[in-house]
Amino acid sequence: MSPFTFPDSLLETLLQDDTPYGDATTWGLGIGSTMGRLTFRARHAQVVCCTEEAIRMGALRGLQVDGSSLPSGTSVDAGSILLTLTGRAADLHGVWKPAQTLMEYAAGIASATAELVAAARCGNPQVPVACTRKYMPGAKAMSVKAILAGGAVPHRLGLSETLLVFAEHRAFLADEAPLEIVARLHRSWPERQVVVEVAHAQEARVWIDAGADVIQLEKCTPDTVAAVVQFAIGRPVKIAAAGGVTAANAEAYARAGAHILVSSAPYSASPRDVAVTLQNSKNYP
Repeated sequence: MSPFTFPDSLLETLLQDDTPYGDATTWGLGIGSTMGRLTFRARHAQVVCCTEEAIRMGALRGLQVDGSSLPSGTSVDAGSILLTLTGRAADLHGVWKPAQTLMEYAAGIASATAELVAAARCGNPQVPVACTRKYMPGAKAMSVKAILAGGAVPHRLGLSETLLVFAEHRAFLADEAPLEIVARLHRSWPERQVVVEVAHAQEARVWIDAGADVIQLEKCTPDTVAAVVQFAIGRPVKIAAAGGVTAANAEAYARAGAHILVSSAPYSASPRDVAVTLQNSKNYP
């Protein structure tokens, strides 16, 4: 089941960007009213994402779904049909590339996320994976949907949502003790957890003693994570491993005892190809 769907305003923007004044070729050939079928297939194995948006793009242009479609989050083999749309050739051509490209980029992130989650679960079957907000500018909705489809969760959706104290914040609080900083945030935002990012084990111990709810270890080794986890036993604090967490090392961080893995890696994944077939209704099998 899809975690959410894009608003029509965003889908219209994607469609209008590709055909601001119509499809010159289809109009010039005079084939716009000819009925046809547009089929999307997975060219390679992948985790499907954004088929719901492709279907809605089609609906915004008067296209109909032919048969069943595969929802976001479905793992498929090469050759699997993702969805099929029918309607006028002008509308099929107008939806084709925006829908195909969206599904390819989203599937790339979703598939990479699934691989990262699978690697982490080899080290700890229960460990959650959270992805940062370092997605490509302008691609927030697609990126968040894709990581959810791949089995991860958002680390934070923006600065308004969570309390995460970086060294860059602490630079303005040089004379204030960690205990007071954490207490002040708990007073100001009593329903929110205080997360503090640190660079080494000694710093982590200071903020654990200060009452932080989550310690985020930035670019620390699995051995450092294990040492901090050991120090935190019996205390109401979670340890997150962040910075450089990938499918290649996620298992090691999970085995080290990290309660949460935080990663940006899926956002740099290559798109997963989606093959397209356009057919004239006269040539249906």
